[in-house]
Amino acid sequence: MHPVSIVIPTLNEAEAIGAVIREIPPAYAADIIVADSGSTDGTQAVARAAGARVIEAGRGYGRACALGAAAADPASRAIVYLDGDGADRGDLIERIAGPVLAGSQDLVLASRTLGSREPGSMLWHQVLAGRLAGFGIGLRYGVRYTDMCAFRAIDRAALKALDLRELTYGWNIEMQMRAARAGLRIREVPMPYRRRLGGSSKVAGSLGGTLRAATRIGATYLRVAAGPARGA
Repeated sequence: MHPVSIVIPTLNEAEAIGAVIREIPPAYAADIIVADSGSTDGTQAVARAAGARVIEAGRGYGRACALGAAAADPASRAIVYLDGDGADRGDLIERIAGPVLAGSQDLVLASRTLGSREPGSMLWHQVLAGRLAGFGIGLRYGVRYTDMCAFRAIDRAALKALDLRELTYGWNIEMQMRAARAGLRIREVPMPYRRRLGGSSKVAGSLGGTLRAATRIGATYLRVAAGPARGA
């Protein structure tokens, strides 16, 4: 039985993905799924060589997250997400997955803003975006987040019940909003954050990427917020 399935969405992460997979502690490494969005740099081959299963997810961050969860071992009780660029501390996965497996939390999220960050690991607008999203979600549902970090663990049944629909960069905020609306047991934990090991960020690496991601995140917030309030 695999208590946890780990989903790593990737797009041209060959420089980092091997180290990301190898850093995951053996107790959590039984079911690692790399959901690849069409890498052209050999990411898939590196991931397989490091011991991960690779699925072709097609374009879209949310699509990769959803298909990765769908491909997880049926016996897994929790799904853990982390990025493939090496910035997330996969060796500290117990801090994220432990409370979910213990049954004390439904969703546990890493907070980069509450933890220590290497210089240059986050740009100012990423910090601001997390704070603004947390403020907006707090106003709507009474749950205040400090970040939208990809590194998170969620109870598998809870994830299915949330019925997430966003296929792009709005996936994380949709999960956090729907989790707050559903009254899930949610915890943020401070987590160290590193500079990416290689390549360039698809979001923060260019003005165009930042604007596209901000547009999708904003549109997702408005769509979900237009639904019923918490407890309705």
